[in-house]
Amino acid sequence: MGFMLLNACTLRNTPVVTFKSDGNYDTEFPATNCSAQIEQAGSSIRLLNSIAYYKSYKFDENQRILLKDIDKNILNTKSEKITYFNNTASGTATVILSDSRKIAFLTCAHIIDFPDTIIHYLDIEGQRRQFIQSIAFREMQSNYITDLPAGEDLEVLLKDKGNDIAILGRRFSSPQKEIIPVFPFKLGKARDLQWGSFVYLMGFPRGYKMVTHGLVSDPRRSRDGNFLVDALFNRGFSGGIVLAIRDGVPNFEWVGMAKSAAAEYQVVFKPPDNFDMSRYDLQMPYTGEIYLESQANIQYGITNIVAIETIINVLRQNQKRLANLGYDFSEFLRK
Repeated sequence: MGFMLLNACTLRNTPVVTFKSDGNYDTEFPATNCSAQIEQAGSSIRLLNSIAYYKSYKFDENQRILLKDIDKNILNTKSEKITYFNNTASGTATVILSDSRKIAFLTCAHIIDFPDTIIHYLDIEGQRRQFIQSIAFREMQSNYITDLPAGEDLEVLLKDKGNDIAILGRRFSSPQKEIIPVFPFKLGKARDLQWGSFVYLMGFPRGYKMVTHGLVSDPRRSRDGNFLVDALFNRGFSGGIVLAIRDGVPNFEWVGMAKSAAAEYQVVFKPPDNFDMSRYDLQMPYTGEIYLESQANIQYGITNIVAIETIINVLRQNQKRLANLGYDFSEFLRK
């Protein structure tokens, strides 16, 4: 009796991925190396930081200060304590205009949107939101990119809170030799995306420049084509670019901007921001100041995307005003 031994490895069928040139965005993971295109796209994004500085006035609860009473005299004579604090945010900004004299970035409006005034009211039964416990005024704000030539601070050229879009810019006092590249690829059409379209996302989650990928869900969920992606999202990814591939590499197109992730919020107790944990004995009860803070627990895998059509529409609607400020985005809009 004879035996025939078969090597299972020789019988395994190797799948061959073929692409059909149909003019649609791809739903497959790229079959060819595209690291050069991803690196090229990443050269146009930067980490954006924003800090708002506040001066706060606290009143004794027996003062019974109303909002209409607030003026410089009340602040200087009735407040029992004056403190200073700051609120910070970070995100991703993409270069959409760049030459030797100026530069402009696209990002999410919520990264740079801090309130002018913060009011806390005394919690008195039957008199809620009536008497002021403390009031803080924003004295200064800095929006900056650390490796920007000839200075870090940026001017807010446009802030559209409804669409969560902002344009930041800076003029240089002298011509710059080093010019940061503008986003290199074609502007796509988010409305052409389908369920399961494959996309790349690039940004600065937690301050680290990173690339990830995901699949599109609920395309065309708004008139302009805003959509959802199952990609992971961390703080700092807001403003990140979303890239789709039409008929295979290297045909990358910019289809949107990462905006936010689904989250659940909870209120926690915390010590002051300058609290030094190394000097605290964990075996002893804490007796210092306690503050309330709202913390977001991100629900990973549900990322909201602003469609490129929304971005284009906002730019076109404000094109004349931006041009009056010295920023012409007509070349970017022709991509």
